[in-house]
Amino acid sequence: MAGRQARGAWRTKVVTYRAIVPTMLFFVCFTTAAVLYGDRVASTPVGLDKSYVSSDHLHAYISRTFLALKPRADPLKAKADQLFKMAKDQIATVNTYASFSRKAKLDVMKQVRMFEEQASNYTEFLNRPEHQALLDSAVVDKEVLNQFEKDLRDYMTTTKELIMHAKEVFDTQLKIQKMKDTIFAVNDQLTRAKKQGAFSSLVAAKSIPKSLHCLSMRLMQERVAHPDLYTRKQKAPALEDPSLFHYAIFSDNVIAASVVVNSAIKNALEPEKHVFHVVTDKMNLGAMTVWFNKRPPKGAHIEVKAVENYKFLNSSYVPVLRQLESANLQKFYFENEMENATKDTPNMKFRNPKYLSMLNHLRFYLPEMYPKLNRILFLDDDIVVQKDLTGLWDVDMDGNVNGAVETCFGSFHRYDKYLNFSHPLIKEKFDPKACGWAYGMNLFDLDAWRREKSTEEYHYWQNLNENRTLWKLGTLPPGLITFYKTTKPLDKSWHVLGLGYNPSIPIDQIKSAAVIHYNGNMKPWLDLAFNQYREFWTKYVDYEMEFVQMCNFGH
Repeated sequence: MAGRQARGAWRTKVVTYRAIVPTMLFFVCFTTAAVLYGDRVASTPVGLDKSYVSSDHLHAYISRTFLALKPRADPLKAKADQLFKMAKDQIATVNTYASFSRKAKLDVMKQVRMFEEQASNYTEFLNRPEHQALLDSAVVDKEVLNQFEKDLRDYMTTTKELIMHAKEVFDTQLKIQKMKDTIFAVNDQLTRAKKQGAFSSLVAAKSIPKSLHCLSMRLMQERVAHPDLYTRKQKAPALEDPSLFHYAIFSDNVIAASVVVNSAIKNALEPEKHVFHVVTDKMNLGAMTVWFNKRPPKGAHIEVKAVENYKFLNSSYVPVLRQLESANLQKFYFENEMENATKDTPNMKFRNPKYLSMLNHLRFYLPEMYPKLNRILFLDDDIVVQKDLTGLWDVDMDGNVNGAVETCFGSFHRYDKYLNFSHPLIKEKFDPKACGWAYGMNLFDLDAWRREKSTEEYHYWQNLNENRTLWKLGTLPPGLITFYKTTKPLDKSWHVLGLGYNPSIPIDQIKSAAVIHYNGNMKPWLDLAFNQYREFWTKYVDYEMEFVQMCNFGH
């Protein structure tokens, strides 16, 4: 009985399934056909055969149908992703501000720290488990998302306030940094311009003006054309008379030497008591001889000689002559390329070839050149005498060798400016704060010189400086060493310096000076001389001299 009931139930289920399945299949086919047919009819353009439907229409329909069947994305999930992206953008922003301020080395360390803390807060905020769940879960909890958004907005508000507060600081610091960069660039340009200017000025100072060259050639031509007129005369007794006022002038510039002699004579109370010893080189001896034969100092005595006439001045006795023969020193003096010549800008002035001339070093051999004299006044050829100088011979030298005007005030022109005090020998022997003095007008007590053996002292130090480690070049540093603690300071009114480099010397100070000195590159016979000082020199130029007129000197 039970078996028949079970078989009956099974037959009922089979019949039911057999009835339902075909019905479902029919319904699906009918619906699909109706949709396809309806879509074809609806999508077929008016005026075309509705029996025709393109494959593109069919593909579009199928795509729409299957996309419609996909489950829609959770809008809360999209919002969560967007909020996470906003948070990461904020992290990048605060990190950028912190990195920029560190790189620029701005004085905003507090701001840097706050930006770094804000970035750390963002990272910690995003890494909370409930917030990571928003990113990882398919279904987003709306309440958690809303709280996440609210907290993120608070963080972003804080970031915005921090940036606005820091913006003013950044802008100010950036302006300051930009100004510093601009100043650095301008200073760099100024340094290069100064080097180029110094080099150009040096070249101009080395040059011989056309008119001056013409004058020397005209005078030499006269010497060659009339040799009998300029033969050497017998030596006058006055040249060795120690009771007279003797001057030493070492120069290869005819017009400059003539101005020194002419200005001294015109301002001397008793010209007949003055003796001028002019020494030049062999090349300019003829021109200098003709000039002073045609224009002898009125009433005074003059001697013109060549440095070659002093036979004791040879390389075996004179250290500087031996050093001047070295190849390295020759290269140093005659380095012509500006980029190489300007490497040692502070000492560029010592590249002047005048330091190769023995005329520049004769001042250390005055006792041997004039063995019968007790005192002699050394004058550079770029000076002008404006007063009678005989009062210098009345100065009590207090046993010192050299009488000179000191040039230091404050820390300016002291020994450490000229000597290398990193050298142990210099550091041991000399005071770096000792006051420097000027060459150009120096009263030398030759008796004291011989007693102190100053020439031997000069030789000692010059030999030690063969590699130029004690001082660079020039004659002032060895002079400071040679006459250290044996120099008598003279009143500054005797000697006013700087007319060849300083445009700001008061005119009344110049007019009241006994001697004015055109030391520097702006020599009065050059076109680059200071116009306000030129008249003090030109007033002693003999423009009536026939050779000066022939060469248009000063025009």
